[in-house]
Amino acid sequence: MIDPRDLEACTEAIRHGSLSFHAASKLLPKRVRDPALALYAFCRLADDEVDLKAEKVEAVLRLRDRLDLVYAGTPKDAAPDRAFAAVVEQFDMPRALPDALLEGLAWDAEARTYATLSGVKDYSARVASAVGAMMCVLMQVRDADALARACDLGVAMQLTNIARDVGEDAGEARLYLPTDWLDEAGIDRDAFFADPRPTKAVRAMVKRLIVEANRLYYRSEAGLGALPRGCRPGIYAARYIYAGIGGQLTAMGYDSISARARTSKRQKLGWLAQSVMMSGLSMVTPRSPVLYARALPEVQFLVDAASQGTPRARSDSLFEALAALEAKRQSDRATRVAPRARAT
Repeated sequence: MIDPRDLEACTEAIRHGSLSFHAASKLLPKRVRDPALALYAFCRLADDEVDLKAEKVEAVLRLRDRLDLVYAGTPKDAAPDRAFAAVVEQFDMPRALPDALLEGLAWDAEARTYATLSGVKDYSARVASAVGAMMCVLMQVRDADALARACDLGVAMQLTNIARDVGEDAGEARLYLPTDWLDEAGIDRDAFFADPRPTKAVRAMVKRLIVEANRLYYRSEAGLGALPRGCRPGIYAARYIYAGIGGQLTAMGYDSISARARTSKRQKLGWLAQSVMMSGLSMVTPRSPVLYARALPEVQFLVDAASQGTPRARSDSLFEALAALEAKRQSDRATRVAPRARAT
């Protein structure tokens, strides 16, 4: 069980760091809400460690070590780590799922870019759908079709985030738009970083992301009826609140450079009410055949991990990503030491 003091610390972290999830979590039953808050607090800590720190390589490698300690049953003496370790033990969380998140953050530390939309979905699967699959584990849902729809929702949310943050990312010389799209539009990446503008071509790219996200939001709804009844309102809320960000971007003409798309408290309350209503309807309407659509190829490994369980060993692709970061760390250290050596 999660220590109540650790849970309170996790709740505070989410209250200040993830308003959308905090709002949606209010509609989850306590038996799922508490471990979900612990899960999200650990994932948020991981994301912030990489996103906000200058030493991103070190941040990912520290996270690797913290995750090792969690799965060894000896977590670091910090509330999110202790709480997440309790969740891992209680729910037998497949290690492949948090490892997928770790791999996505390693890609961030590498400043990896993605040539195609499929590549962006590969990244989204790791940093977002992995969390959705872990949420299913907390709800004791291991059905492959339901997991596939949960992963659809994760990819949709991440595509929405990417669309919303195009301007902010460009200001930090980060790019998550498919590079093929920039090439097709004749946009030079460095020139875009130096002076990002909401041109017609850039707004068209944002629109393409939102259109794809909306398609996946629609697919994800088919899986909500397969969740435990008490969990449906909270997941509906997450779906509507994030899709609402896409709606704001649409109203802004897909310009995510001049301003940041935001939703109001009143809108969130409306979506929470809509979520309760839709979850009630899901109890009396037949299941949609969309539930049985094939999983996106980019998320299939997550569906397999959560539905069938996987070995505790890390995947080859994650080992490669971590090895690349270790090599970069050694190179950076050698570069810092070399000037001092010459000086002596």
